[in-house]
Amino acid sequence: MKKYDLLWAAVLAGIAAFLLTPASHRIFVTLSMAHPYLMAFAKFLLLASMGELLAIRITGGEWRIPAGMAYRAVIWGLIGMLIVIVFEFFSSGVVSAMKKGLLPSFGAGFAHDLAFAFFTSAFMNCLFAPTFMAAHRIIDTYIDLGNGRLRGMAIVPLTEVIKKIDWYGFVAFVVGKTIPFFWIPAHTVTFLLPPEYRVLAAAFLSIALGGILAFAKRKNSKQTAKA
Repeated sequence: MKKYDLLWAAVLAGIAAFLLTPASHRIFVTLSMAHPYLMAFAKFLLLASMGELLAIRITGGEWRIPAGMAYRAVIWGLIGMLIVIVFEFFSSGVVSAMKKGLLPSFGAGFAHDLAFAFFTSAFMNCLFAPTFMAAHRIIDTYIDLGNGRLRGMAIVPLTEVIKKIDWYGFVAFVVGKTIPFFWIPAHTVTFLLPPEYRVLAAAFLSIALGGILAFAKRKNSKQTAKA
């Protein structure tokens, strides 16, 4: 087991080294600016998939590739592409609202930057995130019920998918706790970064969220077992 722990950590360290090395860092920035959608797909496919594997490791105590991992990875990549336009949509909207006096701008300097970052994060996570998270939960459940096979997923009725999802836990924890206490603060920091690093930061955050959700799931499982 420790071998795979080290392998996972080594992959993450390799990504960090690539980003921190000046020559490869310049390549990364150039590609991110020239091909935002393609690079976002790659960032989320790799980093969010690593987060999903980490969540399984924390929850089950062992490394395991879930059924339909290839589909899950592609879905994460598509989410990365969606994040590109969502970030631009909300950040540009907040900038426009601040210029028109619809939101306080707090003059210039860091106070202005912090206000921009917070408003962007808050509006995005309150208006977009719940719908997005629910859609992602439904897609994941389709993959689970279809045992990771395309043919199996095609015959799973939507009613069965909806019944399978713990909507109380979704609303109470994922929406009610992770959005105000994790996503809004984390994305506030993200929007303080230069634009070329924001999608990458979001991809890294998916690793952290995977750990948070795994710990919460394990805690709930223990409480259920005691009951």
